Amino acid sequence: MNTPFGPPGGPFTDDAVHGFGFGPATPQQRRAAHIARRQARREFRRQLRDHASENCAPLGFGTGHQGTAPGCGPEFRHGFGPGFGPGFGPGGPGFGFGFGPGGHRGHRRGNRGRRGDVRLAILALLAEGPMHGYEIIQQIAERSQGLWRPSPGSVYPTLQMLVDEGLIAGSETDGKKRLFELTEDGRGVAETVETPPWEQITDGADPGQINLRTATGQLFGAAAQAGQAATPEQQQRIVDIINNARKEIYGILGETD
Repeated sequence: MNTPFGPPGGPFTDDAVHGFGFGPATPQQRRAAHIARRQARREFRRQLRDHASENCAPLGFGTGHQGTAPGCGPEFRHGFGPGFGPGFGPGGPGFGFGFGPGGHRGHRRGNRGRRGDVRLAILALLAEGPMHGYEIIQQIAERSQGLWRPSPGSVYPTLQMLVDEGLIAGSETDGKKRLFELTEDGRGVAETVETPPWEQITDGADPGQINLRTATGQLFGAAAQAGQAATPEQQQRIVDIINNARKEIYGILGETD
């Protein structure tokens, strides 16, 4: 699927809001935007399947749906139940319950908090070398310390827009993933990016929130490894540890000065 997001002049031109799925005015443009978003989701799921087949092992830890290792496969939205998934919440980085800047307790934060310029982030990353769309999403999340994880619905249409503008080129690799790299014109534009958007995201961020995100990510990684390597008895002990930790956290949240 070489051009999955429609021809130039589609819903991701200057007449539309780039990257966040807001439909244009006319019914025809709204339908075109809907089709583009649906195709972007399909493309992202394909990237996830390819990534999972190359790098991931099944994760059968705990009860409920079977998940996968962190960041792997299309099933990682199940994770360990509500609040755990890609970036620890169905909507992106965060717990999914108001953790992080811009969130409120009792509501999913997702990636509705801090956002950066997806276009500039892509150009800045590709200035370092060719990348797949999935890698771009992962790199932005990693470099922003989990504060910003753009959705596939913003990254893939933006990639296609940059291809249409002649700033990047996409090529199939092994008949699976589409690899993107800067063109000569794209390199010229990338050189004008003085501060990568992820640095603007992390500037002034609360160190306590970043540390908590990091610790939670490490816990999730350890639990995922346990799902692959631990015995059933060890898994149950780990489940008890996690459940006790959760109760203690709620106890702390319930404390009053």
